[in-house]
Amino acid sequence: METNAVSNPQSAVSTSVGNQRLAESFDTFLVLLTTQMKNQDPLSPMDSGDFTQQIVQMTGVEQQLLTNDLLKQLVGSAGDGVADAVSLIGKQVRAATDEAALTDKAADWIFRLDREAQSVKIEVLDDKGAIVHVEALENLSGGEHDFRWDGKNVLGAQQPDGGLYTLRITATDSAGAEVGHNTFIEGLVRAVEQVDGQTYVTIGGSRALWQTISSIGLPPTTTTASGGTPAPSNNSDDETPALAA
Repeated sequence: METNAVSNPQSAVSTSVGNQRLAESFDTFLVLLTTQMKNQDPLSPMDSGDFTQQIVQMTGVEQQLLTNDLLKQLVGSAGDGVADAVSLIGKQVRAATDEAALTDKAADWIFRLDREAQSVKIEVLDDKGAIVHVEALENLSGGEHDFRWDGKNVLGAQQPDGGLYTLRITATDSAGAEVGHNTFIEGLVRAVEQVDGQTYVTIGGSRALWQTISSIGLPPTTTTASGGTPAPSNNSDDETPALAA
């Protein structure tokens, strides 16, 4: 373990120094080649074969520099958790975030209260920070609670699917003191992408940083009746994975 800890920094330093030397050699080579062409004998110009060979050498140095940069990017991507995030596709996960996308005219969150709250104000904000929905709840116990927004704003107008919305919660106890809380989204991971060096996972129709994932589980199974067909259900929400209460 100690050997690895020492060798990794040395490898990084060696790569950086090598890349710097290649860059310096490349610049020096261009200066020498330009000087040689300016000062060649007009009556006995430089042989075209030698000139071509030098151009090939110059291109090789340039390609080596580009290769080194590409390798750095690949190593950086692995360090950002892309490989780990890809392994989550098809898994049921929970991510600590207050942002969720409106999908099929609904957006779902889970919020956890640290203790009992007498008054809980729930606000849904759009991507510009404007309040589009408000609810007031009373006497909620400590622990987890599900919240589903039907996608309608304060005027009752249905908002289009695909928008990103933020859940804002203000909770107080009987004495008016603030009650701490956390917000989550939950669902199946459907895709992984990297944006501006950050790795995101798509959970249902929402997106979250993969580092915010707090739990991972198997996808929900569908109960079937005899004969192999799905059993009928009176609950229209059966297709939605059950959330912890």
